[in-house]
Amino acid sequence: MGYKVPVGVSNKHLHLSQADLEVLFGAGHQLTVKNMLKQPGQYAAEEKVDIVGPKTTLKGIRVLGPVRKQTQVELALTDARQLGVAVPVRESGKLEGSASVKLVGPCGEVELAEGAIAALRHIHLTADQAKEAGVVDKQMVSVKVLGERGLVFDNVLIRSGEGHTAEFHVDTDEANAAGLGNNAEVEILL
Repeated sequence: MGYKVPVGVSNKHLHLSQADLEVLFGAGHQLTVKNMLKQPGQYAAEEKVDIVGPKTTLKGIRVLGPVRKQTQVELALTDARQLGVAVPVRESGKLEGSASVKLVGPCGEVELAEGAIAALRHIHLTADQAKEAGVVDKQMVSVKVLGERGLVFDNVLIRSGEGHTAEFHVDTDEANAAGLGNNAEVEILL
């Protein structure tokens, strides 16, 4: 029996740099916590922006905090197709050569030359949880989903260490394909 991890379905969202936050929401603006997320120190903010692509605009997309060094937009492939952009599947923070979109907030607009990705599915684990599961940070594993739409996800990145706790992150496309919801359990396959 493999190590079991709860699911966290990740809807389209973005992370902002402080500079972009201030362009979109005004000088000196700080994010307002709406609710805390499972990952330590991470939260959904009250702030929302519009994401503009060549084909359409996705309105009212949630910002997650805290601020980051570089603005990052995370989309499911379906969202990217609606916008008319081709996003690469990438590990969070690996933004070089990623897709360009425009962000529109109440106080201004930001043209991102790069920064839009489809997040590589991944599992967060504390160091102790990783040890118990028999995996290490940056290892690629497979994940088994049981149930009516059971399947195996390959190419799942382990993210372990400070600031992580057990959770398998998939986007809405992946969750829908497997019939997964938040807090369902999946099993790590080695």
